[in-house]
Amino acid sequence: MTEESFLPLSVAVVSVSDTRTLDTDQSGALLVELSTGAGHLLAQRHLIKDDLAEIRALFTRLRDDASVQVVLCTGGTGITARDVTPEALEPLVSKPILGFGELFRMLSYAEIGPSTIQSRATAALCDKTLFFVLPGSRNAVRFAMERIILSQLDRRTRPCNFAELLPRF
Repeated sequence: MTEESFLPLSVAVVSVSDTRTLDTDQSGALLVELSTGAGHLLAQRHLIKDDLAEIRALFTRLRDDASVQVVLCTGGTGITARDVTPEALEPLVSKPILGFGELFRMLSYAEIGPSTIQSRATAALCDKTLFFVLPGSRNAVRFAMERIILSQLDRRTRPCNFAELLPRF
């Protein structure tokens, strides 16, 4: 049996923030750096304000864009009034990936203790597109990408991974 080779995926990066610009968006830049550094292809990059309707509209466009396989989003996952990213994604979800948020918070507990309950990091399959919604902090982005997401976007990861499932969505 031959070993699978790496298969680059087409990734869109979205940053949700009322205060950042593309020049000052360190978390989005880190998503780009880590995903392309792993060999994936950057299809699109967006910075959008914390507005539920605008975020949902962008997510809908990305879901419907056949050139985007994975959306990596940072920001808007807290519990303040402006944090609406999970709510923007919710109506588009075909299948929630509950284990992602559970694992993210479980692993984060060792780093930040019970403050991890304030994170609403989530993941979902929306039609044929994978969405990962991460906190806005650079540390949280690095943590999620290095500890969970990058291995799941690599079809060489065993016993299973999202990359090998993409053709079956």
